[in-house]
Amino acid sequence: MNFDRAILHLDLDSFFVSVERLHNDSLRGKPLLIGGKSGRSVVSSASYEARKFGVHAAMPMRMALRLCPDAIVLRGDMERYSKHSQIITEIIREDAPLFEKASIDEFYLDLSGMDKYIGTWQWSKSLRQRIIKESGLPISAALSVNKLISKIGVNDAKPNGNQLIIAGTERAYIAPMSVAKIPSVGIKTQEKLRYMGVHTIKVLRDIPPALLKREFGKNGLSLWNKANAIDNSPVVPFQEQKSISTERTFQQDSIDVKMLKAKLSQMVQKLAFELRSKKQLTANIAIKIRYADFNTFSKQKKIPYTANDRQLTAFAHHLFDQLYQRRQLVRLIGVRFSHLVHGSYQISIFDDTQEEINLLRAMDSLRKKYGAHVIRKG
Repeated sequence: MNFDRAILHLDLDSFFVSVERLHNDSLRGKPLLIGGKSGRSVVSSASYEARKFGVHAAMPMRMALRLCPDAIVLRGDMERYSKHSQIITEIIREDAPLFEKASIDEFYLDLSGMDKYIGTWQWSKSLRQRIIKESGLPISAALSVNKLISKIGVNDAKPNGNQLIIAGTERAYIAPMSVAKIPSVGIKTQEKLRYMGVHTIKVLRDIPPALLKREFGKNGLSLWNKANAIDNSPVVPFQEQKSISTERTFQQDSIDVKMLKAKLSQMVQKLAFELRSKKQLTANIAIKIRYADFNTFSKQKKIPYTANDRQLTAFAHHLFDQLYQRRQLVRLIGVRFSHLVHGSYQISIFDDTQEEINLLRAMDSLRKKYGAHVIRKG
């Protein structure tokens, strides 16, 4: 393990909730849920007052309201949240030598070597205080030798706290914690570990890697590394991406509207998967049509922030219907998503049902394993 590394993780506490309270002071101290208001919607974010009742993100809204009937439900405003995220990003950009924006409300900073000039922990605390002062939002921070331990540390520091894990103490720090504290360890893995009698990270780290590989495949080695506080993943420099697009030129010009829309749907699904893989959302969709005579036309529409196949396909078809007026042979169609922001799709949806979320996750899992082409909606 490289003890010369210094990785700071910053995580905005209950980000959506905190932004809403910044704009409406009367919401402070009350149980607040961000998400869709229909009975089949899910919770995107929950205040700590609501969490006391057992409510958590991704829980069906109907269940959340049974647990916490007095909760206030707000649909959420991704454009507003994106603006506040950008404020934080600019503050970090001014001071940090190297940073990665992991999602709309999480950042990793590589501060390795800073101690040669200034105390890294003192600098980290100063940056956190500056963010709180200038943004008005609570944020937690943890500093350690890698991203994994900083991620665990920041969750330990919440709400609105600091955590320093001194180099060389990582294994001892996480040893007594539940295996559920390890990032990316899902419910099924936790259940299997419990069946094996493994409840704490200390017990998990002492299991031979070969045994874990036998039980969990390649993920077994990843589990062993995490239990032993090993993580060499780099901080990836943050770069804004303005848009993503794709085009399809047909070998034979076509007037088959049904086929054109089917190809358009496939292109939208491909781009939407790319958005979700990069933890991004789009707020603008554009459709392009090039006719056989090479005349080219396009039309765009501003939309609510999303990365949902169903919503984006509906917008794409609507734009196509508006644009395709000439009834001539089509040579090329194209799709472009722009006005991109960082944000995990799970925490951005305010109207989707649990069934649709589960379907998207299952499809994305297959795409990641076998390729983006392996499955698509009918």
